[in-house]
Amino acid sequence: MLCICRWSPCREVKRFADFADAPSVLDGDKIKLDDLINREVTVIGSRITESKFGKNKSGKCLTLQIEIDGVHKVVFTGSDVLIGQMEKYGDEIPFIAVIKKVERFYTLS
Repeated sequence: MLCICRWSPCREVKRFADFADAPSVLDGDKIKLDDLINREVTVIGSRITESKFGKNKSGKCLTLQIEIDGVHKVVFTGSDVLIGQMEKYGDEIPFIAVIKKVERFYTLS
């Protein structure tokens, strides 16, 4: 803690990092989901937010942080199947999975 005497006599000033939660930043270059079909990836992070586009039933957007070939990447998708899987199994991160496309939807296997 710092003592900043010009504001008030020996008032202690808090550091932001002392009271704020660390942000969960998902780093990596963006990659298209279709570029990952049938490839093994390590899922290392995820975030589910409200979608800006609303094209899916849930109205949600999934951001997946993956590692592939030792490099961090991020994928954005409105896939309700993937969103549902991450809502159910997100606590298991990190895990290895293969992204599959079955007819018109994506799934982890």
